[in-house]
Amino acid sequence: MEIRNFCIVAHIDHGKSTLADRLLQMSGAISEREMQAQFLDDLDLERERGITIKASAVTVGYQLDGKQYMLNLIDTPGHVDFHYEVAKALQACEGALLLVDATQGVQAQTVANAYAAIEAGLEIIPVINKVDLPSARPDDVAEEMEQVLGIDALSCIRVSAKSGLGVEDLFRSICTRLPGPRGDAEKPLQALIFDSKYDDYRGVIVYVRMMNGRLSIGQKIRLMGKQTIHQITDLGKFSPKPIHVDALGAGEVGFLVANIKTLSDVTIGDTVTDAANPAPEPLPGYRPPKQMVYCDFYPGPDTEYTQLREALEKLRLNDSSFTFEPENSDALGFGFRCGFLGLLHMEIVQERLEREQNVQVVQTAPTVPYEIMLNDGSVKMIDSASGLPDLSKVKEIREPMIKASIIVPAENIGDISKLCQDRRGIYRKTEFLSQSRVIIEYEMPLAEVIFDFFDRLKTATRGYGTLDYDLIGFHTDNLVKMDILVNGEAVDALSLIVHRDKAESRGRAIIRKLKQEIGKHLFEVPLQAAIGSRVVARETISAMRKNVTAKCYGGDISRKRKLLEKQKEGKKRMKQVGRVEIPQEAFMAVLEPGD
Repeated sequence: MEIRNFCIVAHIDHGKSTLADRLLQMSGAISEREMQAQFLDDLDLERERGITIKASAVTVGYQLDGKQYMLNLIDTPGHVDFHYEVAKALQACEGALLLVDATQGVQAQTVANAYAAIEAGLEIIPVINKVDLPSARPDDVAEEMEQVLGIDALSCIRVSAKSGLGVEDLFRSICTRLPGPRGDAEKPLQALIFDSKYDDYRGVIVYVRMMNGRLSIGQKIRLMGKQTIHQITDLGKFSPKPIHVDALGAGEVGFLVANIKTLSDVTIGDTVTDAANPAPEPLPGYRPPKQMVYCDFYPGPDTEYTQLREALEKLRLNDSSFTFEPENSDALGFGFRCGFLGLLHMEIVQERLEREQNVQVVQTAPTVPYEIMLNDGSVKMIDSASGLPDLSKVKEIREPMIKASIIVPAENIGDISKLCQDRRGIYRKTEFLSQSRVIIEYEMPLAEVIFDFFDRLKTATRGYGTLDYDLIGFHTDNLVKMDILVNGEAVDALSLIVHRDKAESRGRAIIRKLKQEIGKHLFEVPLQAAIGSRVVARETISAMRKNVTAKCYGGDISRKRKLLEKQKEGKKRMKQVGRVEIPQEAFMAVLEPGD
């Protein structure tokens, strides 16, 4: 039996999951009765949003010219936040189907995924999808792929994943154009862990790609990174439902169960080897996912701190790419500082917490990590402005920089250049994909992108602009810490690090927004934005007025004056001891950068 390992990579909404559905259906892996759209997307959120969050692995059988093939397919996400899922899938394969929408053409993530597949040494089969749509332009898209990616336009396979048109040709190409795995069953066992998930009844289910050797039930294995020994209790494949097998050989993809208790015991990219006859060295593995956006989660109105902690621990069992640690705020009490791969990842974690774990959270505005160089030459990483050391000890503050690749219609070049320059972008180059579309490269601070950059990009290009970015390192700039004071007290959850030139305008925008969000109190509430001891912006929320003289219907004026004086004293005392209630919307107001 011949084995082919491949993944499907593409930009968002170009039809990866639909093509996976059609491959499953036409190979007979699932029946018409079992069929449902996005079959491999098993999270409710994936179905509702129509996006893939986790990569899914599945094995199907196919017969061509009297030969039996075992096809191991991995469906990957398209969003830039989940690029590490794509990187994992590429390591476990010899080939990739690079999917492009016939109506939209080459997009930012298409380019990023194509280069990632080429770097990983994979054989690429270019596939143009949605050719049955009235607005499809497959010839132009094939030319774009040749011009941008250097892929022969004539080698593109044209399919409609929805109707099944051209999928038989695609099956033939997968079997004939992709190379088989290069593993050797006689060598010592080496299996790459490319994913894992937690099951309440069986512990951790580990997804492995067999490189060399064999795995069988009852075998004792060693995880080379953790140096722990486990005994295999079950082996299987997803086809797409889990099926039990007695052994896995070189080149195959499957899962193993070995009484592993928690996901932290398994490292993605680690090598599984035989405990008695170990491999001389581990496989190259992966770079661990790097958290690029941080925010605080605090318990909401009907949630206890312990409930939130348990919910985060449960969620972490099936998503090892986010981190959390205890945090304490004067304004919000006890909570957690959480790290995410990007804004969409943050949004999904919050939604899963509220839905699956039934907890309410108050979320602060997202921030990015900073490198702080101290006077003694040491470098410290911080993920919030409240973690900034005493400024007298700080030599410089460095912020993360990204290389942004933006694909836009040619008529929008001016608008996008202005948008990038407003966000402190440094222009690098422009390339024409075709007469009507260009790819623009800028280097920009990540802090300027995580706010509303993507929304502005979509607005400026009427929805046609796409963005992909890579972190390129940390860069020194004129950055300062800005505190937000509510009623004279600094609220640490609202403090932020900004560029000095933008501090005043940003401070004014935040203060104005806060004034709208924080309700009136019985006393006057001043709102201030300050850099050190210098106040750069101020607004005042006027006091709620109660008419204490309403009951006086005549008589001497001194009676009214006495009541007003009493009210004045009460407000003064209340201002000294009263607490200002800050709603969650006020924390999210920090997100709005303002113009």
